[in-house]
Amino acid sequence: MARQIDTVNPATEEVIGTYRLMSDQEVATAVDDCHAAFEAWRLVSLEDRAAKISAIGRALRDNREDFAALMTKEVGKLIGDSRDEIDLCAAICDYTAENGPAELADEERAIPGGTGIVTHAPTGVIYGIQPWNFPCYQAIRYSVANLMAGNGVLLKHAANCTGSGLYLRDLIEAAGLPKNLFTVLVIDHDQSAEVIASARVRGVTLTGSDTAGRIVAKQAARHLKKTVLELGSNDAYVILDDADLDVAVESCATGRIYNNGQTCVNAKRFVVTDANYDAFVERFTERMKSFEIGDPTDEATGLGPLARKDLRETLAGQVEDSIAKGARALCGGTVPEATGAFYTPTVLVDVKPGQPAYDDELFGPVASVIRARDDDDAMRTANDSHYGLGGGIFSKDTQRARDLASKHFDTGMVSINTYKLALPNMPFGGVKNSGYGREHGGFGMKEFVNVKSLYMA
Repeated sequence: MARQIDTVNPATEEVIGTYRLMSDQEVATAVDDCHAAFEAWRLVSLEDRAAKISAIGRALRDNREDFAALMTKEVGKLIGDSRDEIDLCAAICDYTAENGPAELADEERAIPGGTGIVTHAPTGVIYGIQPWNFPCYQAIRYSVANLMAGNGVLLKHAANCTGSGLYLRDLIEAAGLPKNLFTVLVIDHDQSAEVIASARVRGVTLTGSDTAGRIVAKQAARHLKKTVLELGSNDAYVILDDADLDVAVESCATGRIYNNGQTCVNAKRFVVTDANYDAFVERFTERMKSFEIGDPTDEATGLGPLARKDLRETLAGQVEDSIAKGARALCGGTVPEATGAFYTPTVLVDVKPGQPAYDDELFGPVASVIRARDDDDAMRTANDSHYGLGGGIFSKDTQRARDLASKHFDTGMVSINTYKLALPNMPFGGVKNSGYGREHGGFGMKEFVNVKSLYMA
């Protein structure tokens, strides 16, 4: 009997799809076919590549409702969040098509006795290993940039959103991209290691946990392959003494609950100075309580399920461990007695180092509130993490907040008096255990190119 993947609706627990894992020979053939498609694609002009990417953006918009419904079935996203995800992916295509030719164009520089030319040559097949929390976005984010650069793309998607990966492949090919240039591999972890080792593969990018990042980086390093890693985080949002609490409470609640709390750049730790602590905790807890659990396909639902039951159990265990070590739950902290992988919106206080709620990433609707003495202590606490992907600062003095963000916040992205997920024209990525490399904003197009010097006499 062939090995297979069953995808399960996390809201209803019903099996919605069954997919056969590829054989080793099928994987090898798929990699070879992707490389062959790359050999032709690398010679296509920047302008023609941009036209194909623009067409992918139009196809995403044309198929928005069907794709959004599939993502909600596979991973439990609120239907509105799924639609927003498709819109973001289409906007990424637009930005890449509009800016890619200029970003990747040859540059001329004066050199002694002639002209220097810097060119950005495609390198080959780029392998992406992607998670389930954004089934379209995670794949589009790296693939569109690399297609614009002239590379071929392989995708190993998370098992529970296999259908979304295949849907995207078919959509991209229907939009006019050459067949096999964007290839989906339905494979297991052992086969993935062989793909990384393949001489056809020139780079590897992964979005996932820091544990997975270490494994993949080690596998790639063994073969001297460049990697880009976007890993987990426990982003701190800092409420300073002069913060506008109306703005802070609403932005922090939105930032914690967005995508059912399963986003690498969710707001997760809330560091509040003594001046605002009591008021913030009271108002923030009431706002978190207001998110009603329900059917993610219902427009009125405030919070859907986690993507899988095992993820829900992991989250529940982290909360229980934190409480055992001194934290208190002001709301939530329980598993509902209902079908589906749901978890109640939770606010933890008395959060200290040594608790998962302080040290680790809690991937779900659980907020960790941490008291700080003053603004300086708040910034120290925000940086007291082995992660560094995103974060936020709330202050009425926006110039001071900007200075703190740019000079003192040890993280890749900072939102000031708001919560932002990702924008096509702004770089996305982190530091420390949150990984390395950048996507979006033109940076992702150059991560896997050969920056080549030509010396013209």
